[in-house]
Amino acid sequence: MRAMILEKLYEISLKPYRLFKKNEAWKLNVTDLLRYPEHSLGYALGRFLLNNLFDLQGKSENHDVFHVLTGIGVTILEEIEMQFYLMGNGKRSFYLFSVIFLGSVFYPEKMKFFVRHYYQGKNALPFYQLDFYKLLDQPIERLKNTLSIH
Repeated sequence: MRAMILEKLYEISLKPYRLFKKNEAWKLNVTDLLRYPEHSLGYALGRFLLNNLFDLQGKSENHDVFHVLTGIGVTILEEIEMQFYLMGNGKRSFYLFSVIFLGSVFYPEKMKFFVRHYYQGKNALPFYQLDFYKLLDQPIERLKNTLSIH
């Protein structure tokens, strides 16, 4: 029930969230991403989207890259983990704080787990603000190693 409520809140918030995003949409699709070299960030992003039956959502591309780089999945609990990770990495946004607040209220028994993700993000070099569009051709393992993402 908790996950269903959070899923519905996510769906409601998606359109307004994208309206306030200042970045440009990438104008790419999954097929375009799969044309990147096999071990590149772009290819890994394409595989992630394909495996999860997702399309690239304009202005939300970085969020999917965060999933690819960190290896954090896409369930409701994993989305909350991701926001804790990003907060540890230095990201600050209304959306992030909303997810962290709601996740903490709905899943207080998972706080120890969420805090662990916060520290994992804190231990990585700040990457949330990078222009990933320019890094799509880069080897994903080199990016993860350079950014200390484990």
